[in-house]
Amino acid sequence: MTNKARKRSFWKVFRTIWICLGLIFVGWMVYSYQAKDLPPDTFVSDGQVKVSNTADVISFTPNKAYTRVLIFYPGAMVDPKAYAPLCRSIAAQGLQVHIFKMPWRMANLGYNKPEELGLFKDNTKTYILAGHSQGAKMAAQFVFENPSYISKLILMGTTHPRDIDMSALTIPILKISGSMDGVASLRDVMANKTMLPDSTKFATIEGGNHAQFGYYGFQLGDSRANISREAQQKLVLEKIMNFIGSTENDPNSQNE
Repeated sequence: MTNKARKRSFWKVFRTIWICLGLIFVGWMVYSYQAKDLPPDTFVSDGQVKVSNTADVISFTPNKAYTRVLIFYPGAMVDPKAYAPLCRSIAAQGLQVHIFKMPWRMANLGYNKPEELGLFKDNTKTYILAGHSQGAKMAAQFVFENPSYISKLILMGTTHPRDIDMSALTIPILKISGSMDGVASLRDVMANKTMLPDSTKFATIEGGNHAQFGYYGFQLGDSRANISREAQQKLVLEKIMNFIGSTENDPNSQNE
């Protein structure tokens, strides 16, 4: 075999190995980011909440009148069902909640879906936008581009907005971080503080990490949490409800 033939053979084997390793890594990512350990009644309709699951959205609708709708954008590659326990808990407080399913599980490819699907045509409702990780990044991007649609913004487990200046916005904003988040560290979160309005509320979940904002497996780059997933979820729910207010305090409430 000539040197040229040996080189061709070497690079062919190298490419094959590289492709196989890439496929293994992608497979692990998809497996790790699948929803896991969900409470058994997460997708069961009951006297409080009606559940629907379509090709575009998972919806939790309270069985009483409501005027507020919360839209949720999942993190990159994360199974949208991983955020269902939190979103169902919010719906039980009297809000309709939609988890949007993004193309290829990437919010940057589908962050305009609520508008494209005509969600904002009902002007009797007020809309709150929330997201985790890349979902939070694209939630911020959506509000930056469409400030009139959203009444409040909730950013979870993200250093964004990092590349857009949202400091002139007047809507209330809440940013929730985990003290053990290895993907969006508190230091990096605070480094971009000037990109948000001075009125932005910052909340830290002590002991919380990145992946426990949802119900899925280990996330690359994350740190180990010092509290349980259930404890972190409970604290996140408390922060969100304190921020958006109970239905009893909603001035637009129709006896919800």
